[in-house]
Amino acid sequence: MSLSIETNYANLSSGYKINNAADDAAGLAISEKLENQANMYDVATQNAEMGNDMLNVADGALASLHDSLSRIRELGLQASNSALYSKDELSMMQIEIDEIKKGISDIAKNTQFNGLKLLDGSMADINLATNPTGKGQEIKMVNASLEALGIADFDVTKNFNLKDVDNAIKKVNEARSDIGAKSNRLAYTIMSNQYSSYNLTAANSQIRDTDMAEEMSDLQKNTILEQIRINMQKKQMEEEQQRRNNFFV
Repeated sequence: MSLSIETNYANLSSGYKINNAADDAAGLAISEKLENQANMYDVATQNAEMGNDMLNVADGALASLHDSLSRIRELGLQASNSALYSKDELSMMQIEIDEIKKGISDIAKNTQFNGLKLLDGSMADINLATNPTGKGQEIKMVNASLEALGIADFDVTKNFNLKDVDNAIKKVNEARSDIGAKSNRLAYTIMSNQYSSYNLTAANSQIRDTDMAEEMSDLQKNTILEQIRINMQKKQMEEEQQRRNNFFV
């Protein structure tokens, strides 16, 4: 089998027209660089997707906190009309508020993503490597503990101020708005990275991938040429043998 036919079969079986440096040293170097760049964009996309998942977990928890704080405010507003309620009734309201505060505390302590606590104030700022350089977007989570929200001592059986609950609700709403903005930015980054990876992969394909139709046509041509070469060689051998036979006659 000729080297040309062997090359055709190698290209068809691998799907590549550059299988080693001997095929095209410069093309292989460019191809590997493009492939590496595409891979880096894919990893950056994965990082951004994980970051977005983390934000979604935090946002879901904050939505629950908002509902809880809204209920505390309802009870606080109700208790503000203290002239119509006895101490026992106010105490019952406070029992519900205390249970809600325990729920808020549990959410702040237990909301996690991949083992990282998101809302208890222990999470350091995170830099998401959302581009191939290793840089990207900084994520800072809100501290949603009762103390940070300013409602740890909220008690409708004592002197209280609804402004404390309003400030806590405002803090949660601002955190959710910030998460929404960061999530939208990550979504754009994911789309941009995927587009860049696609273009790099397409460029690499142009350099390295085999054109199957062209390769098959080339194989057919080389097979015919090889057959002609074999036939001509066989004919030459027969003619040479005939000359030898005539010489000895």
